[in-house]
Amino acid sequence: MAEKVLMKGNEAIAEAAIRAGCLHYFGYPITPQTELAAYMAKRMPKIEGGVFLQAESEIAAINMVYGVASTGKRVMTSSSSPGVSLKQEGISYIAGADLPALIVNVQRGGPGLGGIQPSQSDYFQAVKGGGHGDYHLIVLTPASVQEMADLTGLAFELADKYRMPAMLLADGTMGQMMEPVELPETAPKLIDKPWAVTGTQMKREHNIVNSLYLVPEKLEKTNIERYERYKLVEENEVRYESFMMDDAEICVAAFGIAARVSRNAVVEARKQGIKVGMIRPITIWPFPKKAFAEAADRVSTFISVELSMGQMIEDIRLATACRKPVELCCRVGGMIPSPDEVLESIKKAAGGNK
Repeated sequence: MAEKVLMKGNEAIAEAAIRAGCLHYFGYPITPQTELAAYMAKRMPKIEGGVFLQAESEIAAINMVYGVASTGKRVMTSSSSPGVSLKQEGISYIAGADLPALIVNVQRGGPGLGGIQPSQSDYFQAVKGGGHGDYHLIVLTPASVQEMADLTGLAFELADKYRMPAMLLADGTMGQMMEPVELPETAPKLIDKPWAVTGTQMKREHNIVNSLYLVPEKLEKTNIERYERYKLVEENEVRYESFMMDDAEICVAAFGIAARVSRNAVVEARKQGIKVGMIRPITIWPFPKKAFAEAADRVSTFISVELSMGQMIEDIRLATACRKPVELCCRVGGMIPSPDEVLESIKKAAGGNK
């Protein structure tokens, strides 16, 4: 069994990425994810073939990712909310070229420069496609430092498997907190990438990596084919945690730090005789629609706990076809709801159901 080490969430992502076979990192410092870039700056030059480059801007960084991704190498960038906004055009290009890459967003409050405290208000940007055009990212949401590491490796695997970019969507608390973490010791799962631009050695036809289609019929066909692949992701890669949902009459929904807070509230509500459980999405795209739809057959109310003004709540309503009410419990601007605040929302829902 691997030894556990005490690490910050940002550092756990960086080390897990290296162990997953990522040898190329391009980024730009911004709070609260700067430790990730700093860790890469120390580690990458010591690894054979490792490349760390602090780009002149977030826009430059994402386009460097585009270039390395086209060669089939595992590559990543990281930033925080305003920086990820600047990367959106490049992310769209990467998706349009069907390239695997990892983008890490350790969220802070917004809009605009907002603040440097934790937030979850980049949900829409992540799951609805923050750049232009029809595309999706695989979006994973860790709720512990261990998951920061585990989901980093998984993100690379899924990105390679489906030839599409993946995003690790954390929040400032997850990035800054320290917890014991067990890091992978096994070799990464690498697959053959015959589409990569690696030089033909006069043994094959040229590969072309591009997102430009001037013939509209060709672009339409490509988009339709891409969405067939997305359908496979939705069928096979949904991940979530169900907590005390077997007999629940109220369902709390939360991810990231909000889920950790909510878990304590659910446990306390159970002690007080309230039948409440929680569904924690681990992938928010693909969203666990089936889990929420099935819960809607049993529960009377949903409570979405968010560090936003209510973004995930829309996906819950869509997944449940608005068959049951979905209430919002939120704090924003860098504030985190307390277990007591979530408990109060649960009690209110329980009282309204009597």
